[in-house]
Amino acid sequence: MRTATLGPAERTEALARMAERELDVLVVGGGVVGAGTVLDAATRGLSTGIVEARDWSSGTSSRSSKLIHGGLRYLEMLDFALVREALKERGLLLGRLAPHLVKPVPFLYPLQHRAWERWYAGSGVALYDAMSVSSGHGRGLPLHRHLSRRKALRVAPCLRKDALVGGLQYYDAQVDDARFVTALVRTAASYGAHAANRARVVGFLREGERVVGARVRDVEDGGEYEVRARQVINATGVWTDDTQSLIAERGQFHVRASKGIHLVVPRDRVNSSTGLILRTEKSVLFVIPWGRHWIIGTTDTGWNLDKAHPAASSADIDYLLEHVNTVLSTPLTRDDVEGVYAGLRPLLAGESDATSKLSREHTVAHPVPGLVVVAGGKYTTYRVMAKDAVDEAVRALDHRVAECCTEEVPLAGAEGYHALWNARARVAARTGLHVARVEHLLNRHGTLTDEVLDIIAADPRLGEPLPAADDYLKAEIVYACSHEGARHLDDVLTRRTRIAIETFDRGTRSARECAGLMAGVLGWDAEQTAREVAHYEKRVEAERESQLQPDDHTADAARLGAPEIVTS
Repeated sequence: MRTATLGPAERTEALARMAERELDVLVVGGGVVGAGTVLDAATRGLSTGIVEARDWSSGTSSRSSKLIHGGLRYLEMLDFALVREALKERGLLLGRLAPHLVKPVPFLYPLQHRAWERWYAGSGVALYDAMSVSSGHGRGLPLHRHLSRRKALRVAPCLRKDALVGGLQYYDAQVDDARFVTALVRTAASYGAHAANRARVVGFLREGERVVGARVRDVEDGGEYEVRARQVINATGVWTDDTQSLIAERGQFHVRASKGIHLVVPRDRVNSSTGLILRTEKSVLFVIPWGRHWIIGTTDTGWNLDKAHPAASSADIDYLLEHVNTVLSTPLTRDDVEGVYAGLRPLLAGESDATSKLSREHTVAHPVPGLVVVAGGKYTTYRVMAKDAVDEAVRALDHRVAECCTEEVPLAGAEGYHALWNARARVAARTGLHVARVEHLLNRHGTLTDEVLDIIAADPRLGEPLPAADDYLKAEIVYACSHEGARHLDDVLTRRTRIAIETFDRGTRSARECAGLMAGVLGWDAEQTAREVAHYEKRVEAERESQLQPDDHTADAARLGAPEIVTS
């Protein structure tokens, strides 16, 4: 089956098609839950569309800890059902649905107390492994192992000798969260879904009490569309209450935002062959391998300020550095920090004042006829949330609809990935790229790597790396616009690539060259290209300033000093 592209022409056509005739399902929100929902609906044979006000995954779904995991700490809360469900999804993603994007990752838990802690933590990790295997999808990961202090220091020499008496090593999985969402949307489009980012819902269409569609504003090119649908699904995460307010109906539940921040440091700053998981007084802290970098996170604090651009304060950064340095033999400083990003978790409100104790389970509701709301949950269980949302929507349709089949639907780039990975040396020889470059492309694009290679074949200069961000090829910048829906420089540097958090300059040295590459695909003139670069530089400046501020309010004010994304 041909994989759909999300280029400028396809976006324009999608908006026009959605306005032409009534859809079965319109999904509002282009994060992982919305993207998973439109894929679920499309693969059941329903006519579907999805609209996103900004870029795909521009909210929570590009700012996570990049983990696909069962949630060890939920075992401690005795939430066995949530853990079992998440472990099943982890296994599906690793083995069948997205092996090119979801990879195993080891973690070491340093033990600080003899006997009882090894028994207590070891029992939890053993149960974690057992639940994974019993799900029927857990055989792809090694089982946990107990380590003496000497062996723990051998796999993680970065640890202070007095910081542990031994260790436990276990496996979870990680994902490039933003790329995963784009793959979901492209897969849905391949099954007939209409998809448009930079398309904001500004109101709902009503016939009496019933919601019958939405008014959608094209943020890029102007104009409004009336998109009629038999069922509308609100999958807007931390914006759930805001979206619900457009129908002036009191919601059946509320969503609170919890802020989590992450630091990115170079790989050579932490000498370890494994990730780390550490306890804090509030939650857990991860040190996660990320290519040539480490991701350190996260915090868990309430947030009621700007949702589009949550800001990391100086206090947030100090908190993470202070806690990770309690176990490192060579402490990290601010000078080691390449990137900082902040995201908001959508938590169901009303259960606890402490955001770390709010539920990560999800809820689906039908507050008024024609409108389904799905909220809460966690990244790993997006597919279950999507299934439940579509199940609720199809109950109101007057014809029989097929059952969910997304357990059996590999994402774009997954089919044949292992065979192409095994042939990577031949691909390198054929294209003239180093095998490490081919591996990089395969782990970002899977079998769609051939589309990137076609761009290079047409213009060999695009096979060169970006001078200021040499992990990435110039062709990937072009591909992000022609195939993956990128509309602005921020989309490319922050989400299609991770240059914004993987370089000390935060992508500013790459901005001009990337904008020039994008201009040819998106039809920018010199003035628009210059505006894109200036906007991005102002965004980085505002983020840097916010990270010097002492608290959330001053950090938020500084971050809002940069205007919203410019339009053509």
